[in-house]
Amino acid sequence: MKKFIIILVVFLGIDSCNSDKEFLNVPPLNILTQETVFNDPALALSVLGDLYNRAVDFTSLKTGWLSFTDFGESFPSDGSTVSNTTWDYTAWSLYEYGYVRDLNLFIERIAISTALNPADKSRFIAEARFLRAQYYFEMVKRMGGVPLITKSLVFPIGGDITTFQVARSKEHEVYDFIITESEDIKNSLPNDANTKSRATKAAALALQCRAALYAGSIAKYGSKTPLVSLPGDIVGIPANKSQQYYAKALSAANEIIDGKAGAYKLYNSIPNLSENFSAIFYDKTTSNKESIFVEDFKAYAGKTHMFTTNTQPFSQSEEAANSDAGRLSPSLNLVQSFEKLDNTFSPIETINSDGTPMYYSSITDVFKNRDARLAATVILPGESFKGKLVDVWAGYILSNGTVFTAANSSVLRALPGTTENVQVVGSDGPVDGLAFRTQTGFYNRKYLDPIPQSGTRGRGSDLPFIRYRYSEILLNAAEASFELGDFSKASFFINQVRSRAGFTIPITLNSDNGFDRIANERRVEFAFEGHFLFDMKRWRIANSVWDGSKMTTTDLRSNIGIATKRNTPPFGLLPYKYFNPGNINHGKWLFIEVLPGRVTGALNFRNGNYYSQIDPLAIIANPKLLKQPNQ
Repeated sequence: MKKFIIILVVFLGIDSCNSDKEFLNVPPLNILTQETVFNDPALALSVLGDLYNRAVDFTSLKTGWLSFTDFGESFPSDGSTVSNTTWDYTAWSLYEYGYVRDLNLFIERIAISTALNPADKSRFIAEARFLRAQYYFEMVKRMGGVPLITKSLVFPIGGDITTFQVARSKEHEVYDFIITESEDIKNSLPNDANTKSRATKAAALALQCRAALYAGSIAKYGSKTPLVSLPGDIVGIPANKSQQYYAKALSAANEIIDGKAGAYKLYNSIPNLSENFSAIFYDKTTSNKESIFVEDFKAYAGKTHMFTTNTQPFSQSEEAANSDAGRLSPSLNLVQSFEKLDNTFSPIETINSDGTPMYYSSITDVFKNRDARLAATVILPGESFKGKLVDVWAGYILSNGTVFTAANSSVLRALPGTTENVQVVGSDGPVDGLAFRTQTGFYNRKYLDPIPQSGTRGRGSDLPFIRYRYSEILLNAAEASFELGDFSKASFFINQVRSRAGFTIPITLNSDNGFDRIANERRVEFAFEGHFLFDMKRWRIANSVWDGSKMTTTDLRSNIGIATKRNTPPFGLLPYKYFNPGNINHGKWLFIEVLPGRVTGALNFRNGNYYSQIDPLAIIANPKLLKQPNQ
């Protein structure tokens, strides 16, 4: 009898059996044979759907808010979590071959199907190969060279186990596999910009583009960390391969840009540029041609996530207890990385040249004339969400410089010289250490769902998580062009993305400014999308950005826009009302940079963090696996 696999419960009516023997001969009703599943396109698609659902991302809406609160870009506010100081070597590890085996089995079983039509077979196999290549990419960017297993392994009874102990491939061999697979399958996938949650030609090219860019970076910049290597190029890529990888990245990007994989373009549907950028992540209509490949969710099918529930502003929480809200506080470090619209980098201006406070008539004035993506990525003090004001202010500053505030907004107090008890701190914070309110003066905006009830535990949000989008293709093309020495093309690509953000003066990339400009552009464009850590790693600057030393406020305000600038710890910016009746600045706003009280140390990225640890038990089971360097 052939092996059965459990797929789904099927209820079928059968006649009553006349004897125990007849009953025992009735096939089980809750399992389906391989022949049944892999000869029926609907059933095969259900298996493939499960494989899509098991795809891995570094950051994902379904894995929760906590993965977004790291790297100096943000800070958690849940009453207990404090900032990480030194990452464990197991951080970001991914070394699991059960998923690879299931993909290999699917490919093999579809290939021998006799009932599926050729078009279905071709697409199913291409999709599974895409998912397998994507998973190998997620492994290689964390682990370096890993065993490349592309056929299901069956261990015979009494066989020699050593024949199944596969050694780690060279790191570049894994990248080559991903690039080659993507190229081989692209024309077997739909050329359709309206298909988002299944693999398409553009998705395959986007994977190829990203993988080649990563490989090129590791090859070029690996010399910065010579100790981060293993014999035989298991970890590390030879420098002489960098140019060929950059060329492959650019070629794949150009296929998408030239429309050869579908009509993709930057999202430009809303006149308000900040709202336009926000809408990229919540517009699920066919007019959104920026998304290339997404992890989709469906409220009507019960597949939702709690990201909006967990991160929406406290006062806007759709849960009565508010205990699920306000957990993600973006840092001032990130906020000030968004440029002014004259193409200059500047700290948020809180003090005059003589060190005295700057006063603003409106709480929003301090953020004026900056990159439109800023207000689309974080909720700034004085801004709104779902049409309601987000109430962020830390209290009053008195004439003698004393802070006058309270433990929360429900504690009313009379200001000096008055008798009426009034609110003296924002409903949404910040109050140092108060859970579920901002700790930094900012709330997250990206991926917040504006649909009513999307912030409740009962419904949840069905916003998709975007794995690849068109702006990444443009910035990948800009980086690859820059690394290939074509500064004109690099400038052309990067300025398209910047124009959408409100910049009217194009920048010109050159050998002196190009790397820093590209790095910062990726930082602000892709904040909270899972790129930042791996960009720092592939450029081999993570140990500089998170060097275990704390920034001072002076450090925070200097060298903005420099890729290697220290980015730890995460700072906040607290707005205060000035209380000094009779003074010209009475009632105006001033801002103070602060370090949240729950920030306990500086982030420390060690050489051993460039490649995550392989489970020691896996090495015991397979002695051919080399231990990672510096661990």
